[in-house]
Amino acid sequence: MLPRSESPPPEAELLKKHKHSSSTAAGDSPASNPDHPGKSAAAAKHLQFHLPPCHRAGLVLVILVLQLLLLFAARSIPGPRLHLLRHRPPIPPSAATSAPAPCAAGMVYVHDLPPMFHKDLLAACDDLNPWASRCAALSNGGFGPPAADLAGVIPSSLLPSWYSTDQFAAEIIFHRRMLAHRCRARDPSAAAAFYVPFYGGLAVGRHLWSPNSTSGDRDRDCALLLRWVRDQPPWRRSNGWDHFIVLGRITWDFRRSREGDWGGSFLYMPGMENVTRLLIERNPWDEKDVGIPYPTGFHPRTAAQVREWQRFVLGRSRSKLFSFAGAARAGFKDDFRGLLLGECRRAGGQCRTVDCSGGRCGNRSAETLSLFLDSTFCLQPRGDSFTRRSMFDCMVAGAVPVLFWRRSAYVQYRWYLPAGEEWSVFIDRREVRSGAVSVRGVLEGIGVERAKKMREKVVELIPRLVYAAAEGGLGEGMEDAFDVAVDGVLRRFRDRRRRTGEAETVLGEFE
Repeated sequence: MLPRSESPPPEAELLKKHKHSSSTAAGDSPASNPDHPGKSAAAAKHLQFHLPPCHRAGLVLVILVLQLLLLFAARSIPGPRLHLLRHRPPIPPSAATSAPAPCAAGMVYVHDLPPMFHKDLLAACDDLNPWASRCAALSNGGFGPPAADLAGVIPSSLLPSWYSTDQFAAEIIFHRRMLAHRCRARDPSAAAAFYVPFYGGLAVGRHLWSPNSTSGDRDRDCALLLRWVRDQPPWRRSNGWDHFIVLGRITWDFRRSREGDWGGSFLYMPGMENVTRLLIERNPWDEKDVGIPYPTGFHPRTAAQVREWQRFVLGRSRSKLFSFAGAARAGFKDDFRGLLLGECRRAGGQCRTVDCSGGRCGNRSAETLSLFLDSTFCLQPRGDSFTRRSMFDCMVAGAVPVLFWRRSAYVQYRWYLPAGEEWSVFIDRREVRSGAVSVRGVLEGIGVERAKKMREKVVELIPRLVYAAAEGGLGEGMEDAFDVAVDGVLRRFRDRRRRTGEAETVLGEFE
């Protein structure tokens, strides 16, 4: 039902004008027009003077018949609203389906930190690792050097999109993209979220293996950062709940609970309890931790390059059922990796491995990428922690990951990997250990058609798992891992504001 209005709709005026013009035409004289009473009276007097009474009665009858005809004609005109809609020009698709505004969820303000918290740490790249310089690995905005070793492995047109990227470079990659983001606010009063560009992974990581480092060394930069940011007006207004930070290492490197234990205590420091943290591995029991993909070597500049890569990996002929890139852990009792290597040997030509002992795999791409491009499935046991960069290398290559710990992915990357969809295989490690199942038997039982559908799903996810090289993203509405993270943060803060506002409204009703 249309809403009522006190004023007549514009269609009524159109209809009135239509009747007016029809009446004028029917009488061939302004005399028949009721909007001209003076002229109508003169015309009537003129007719009375010239016509005899019998003709006068006939004329009156003709006029009455014409008025009846006009009345029926007016009633047969289509309803005014339908008439207008019928002749309205079609709405262009862009207007009919209005896309959301680019920054509908809010703007992001980037805190202007002193250089000691990012640039100076990067400049000291020679001293970030006790064994070797990390300057090359952290060059090119965190992408590392070009992956020249991939020549001949991938299409030459895509070779410029591949780098030897360090798995701990996310905080550098995010900072570069955030500075150029379309929703970056220059005025903090216009921001819905506040990004703290602290390279905490570099700050803590440089002391993790140093033989002379202390807990104080691992905490010093983090404590200074919190002292600085807590003095800023945006922080004081919210106590940090609308702030977020990217940390390029796993969450456990920042969760030292006792003196002398591993890592720093950044995430346990007063002030960090409200901050959202984006990490390559999250604590499943801390909702402030958000898992983001490990950086891989693929950094496309455009959506077209992503689609070209997707076509390439989907069209690959894969000669191996499954593969494993890793090394046995001789010092571990009942080492599960050693068990998987044995499974691969027993599978014969159905499985291939790459030995990554002694850091052979590192940031070099050719050997592991070739392995995954040739495999339908790739085995992904836990690494030093529950997650592995190798899982993302595997998926970017279009292979289906096989997981043995649920904490390796399913509770880690909820913003990126869909729940309840077939993009992976889960095999309980306890059943493998007991001999109740074999990896080969499970994977052969999946069948060719189902495996094909799983691969298609993995390839569909690739854009969300990579970090674009272009500062403005991939374009054409295609979101990369950075876009997913920033959109997720903004939605999280928006939803919290709504919940807080609703709670305040409810409390106000009881006052």
